[in-house]
Amino acid sequence: MATAGSSLSKRVNELIPPAIGVDHPRAAVVAIDLHRGHLDMAVATMPTLPEVAAKVIAANKRLFDWCRSVGIPVIHQVTSYRDAEEIRANPFWRTRAEDPAATRKNVLRHNIIGGPGCTVMPQLLDPRDFVVNTKKRYDCFLGTDLDFLLRSRGINTLLITGVNTNSCVLATTTAANVRDYAVIVVEDCVDSMDGPELHAAGLACVKTAFGFVMNTDAIMALDGLVPRQKGSE
Repeated sequence: MATAGSSLSKRVNELIPPAIGVDHPRAAVVAIDLHRGHLDMAVATMPTLPEVAAKVIAANKRLFDWCRSVGIPVIHQVTSYRDAEEIRANPFWRTRAEDPAATRKNVLRHNIIGGPGCTVMPQLLDPRDFVVNTKKRYDCFLGTDLDFLLRSRGINTLLITGVNTNSCVLATTTAANVRDYAVIVVEDCVDSMDGPELHAAGLACVKTAFGFVMNTDAIMALDGLVPRQKGSE
């Protein structure tokens, strides 16, 4: 028989939010630019290092396989431009194209529609996944239907993966935070073509002000992240 003290304790515990700040997490993966334009050395216009690509692909495959097995959807974001003018409209990007020492010097020919770069790495794509291929800036919400897709499925928690940590991952995490999503950047599933220092700086910015940084093992162990099966208590 429950005592008054135990009943009070139960009510108090029910009011304490979980560690990621939402009472009832409904998660989705937002996988940013895991496409051939960054990760396939044969065609990439803005490549990571080959060893970075191999690590990122392996880590994301492990996470995605687990997420699909427990009912967490995977949403791929793919950058694609109609032509170079859509890229040149960004003043800073124009300066990168004019700097032969810049890591992003190929920006004006990066992921033009119809090119091989605008394709998710095949080992990371599954028929159950969603693809949003209208991304044109670092912020995955800008000019895309990502927010509509998430809201229509009741998603309140984002597991963000992909490249680059210090640009698209950081910008999207910031945009998700101001839209009141709970955000977790999956540390082993992100990296940068700009080098380890910028990768680390991006993660530092995230965990200081915008969201959590956790590895895949920690995410798999989070209480309440896996959707409840119908009919379960």
